[in-house]
Amino acid sequence: MGDLISDGKTRVVWAASIANINAPTTAELNAAADYTFRITPDGLKVDPSTADVDTSSLGSTFDTKTAGRVGFDTELTFKRGDNPTDDAPYSTLKYGVSGFLVVRRGITVATAWAAGQKVEVYPMICGEPQNTQPTANEVMKFVSPVKVTDPPATSATVA
Repeated sequence: MGDLISDGKTRVVWAASIANINAPTTAELNAAADYTFRITPDGLKVDPSTADVDTSSLGSTFDTKTAGRVGFDTELTFKRGDNPTDDAPYSTLKYGVSGFLVVRRGITVATAWAAGQKVEVYPMICGEPQNTQPTANEVMKFVSPVKVTDPPATSATVA
């Protein structure tokens, strides 16, 4: 039994528009800005949470719960670039900018988008970019706090 290693097998793009988030097209994904190589190794944070709904009653002797609303705690940490192309995330992902974060996992980054691939599509709006504290022996970075605006398609299939 082998383990799937994530190094080099996560691709992240930012699309201005996607017609159907459950079936993004290869054309939409190829037109998107590929930010994979600008995100730090630990910089992709798309963490779901599910709220508890108390289902116990006055007569209960045991606390019972069911699944409630789902939410996402999301942010992206980027390396700053020393030219306009490499600094595109910083100049693009400004406060109030809306788009779609698309994440593909488990396939080598260099692999072209293809029909049938599984992806996650998150409708997002950007918060105010946060410059990180300067640190010796590190690249300059910033954090883009992004907010999920509509239910995402966490198991979409590329059309």
